[in-house]
Amino acid sequence: MLTSFFNKSKPINLSVVIVLLCIFYIGANFSAWINGFNWLEFFEKLGVLLLLVLSLLVLNFIAKKNELTKRSAYKTLLFAIFCISFGSLLKNESVIISNLCVLFAMRRIISLRSHKFVEKKIFDATFWISIATLYHFWSALFFLIVFFAILNFAANFKNWLIPFVAFLAVVSLTICFHLIAYDEFYTFSNWFQASNFDFTRYGDLKLLIPLSIILGLLIWTLFQYFSSIQKASITRRPVLTLIIFSLLVAAAVSLFSPTKNGSELIFFFVPLSIISSNYFDNKKDKILKEIILITLIIMPFVVAFFV
Repeated sequence: MLTSFFNKSKPINLSVVIVLLCIFYIGANFSAWINGFNWLEFFEKLGVLLLLVLSLLVLNFIAKKNELTKRSAYKTLLFAIFCISFGSLLKNESVIISNLCVLFAMRRIISLRSHKFVEKKIFDATFWISIATLYHFWSALFFLIVFFAILNFAANFKNWLIPFVAFLAVVSLTICFHLIAYDEFYTFSNWFQASNFDFTRYGDLKLLIPLSIILGLLIWTLFQYFSSIQKASITRRPVLTLIIFSLLVAAAVSLFSPTKNGSELIFFFVPLSIISSNYFDNKKDKILKEIILITLIIMPFVVAFFV
């Protein structure tokens, strides 16, 4: 049974997930090489694939170290499935890089609960999110998570000022780089990306099918997660609540995103993978969980080959 296989977090489980991710990534980007092979483009695509795999590993590390889920392979499997269900996501280097930067920031934000090296962690988290905005402007909404974490874990007056210092540091470095490399200022117009509220593409079956299944999974598993928050200890509850808040922020990032082709949902997949993993880690409803997991694994194959 699939649930039995992914119920443990072992190298073989992670290897299977990574291979699955690589196969679909290569398939999504192979068409670009049919008309001619380009070594520069090849290494660029290879680099982005490595960053996507790194995102998987960072998510696994964050969940394990902070006990957001049990020691199973569900969160990595779910994240990979969500990503490979949208071919446009696998072709969008900017959102993959931006999401990885947000993951690095989340790692520092969640670790604030230890109350150690607080100032450094706040600076690092804001720094990574600031870099993420250079690739996807609306990931700037994740700054809200930094302030949410400060409010819950480090509500000291000087801590509220650190994010502004970190942001200005990235702004200064970006401007200096553009002056040296391109001999021009990096302006707000270079940074800003106008929102797009045209959702007509979501009517395409390639987007509608995986999106419907994923939203259905969210609704089904969210009740279980709220129950886990209520049962959690006082020290663990703020961290679990932070995941819910990051889910809401990620939804807002997707909503305001300039692209509406499924790639903007990558930010949404990280907290959703953690929330859904908690459902699969539960020992109840084994048969139902098996059916849901099989459906999820089949989903990207159906979308890629039959829709």
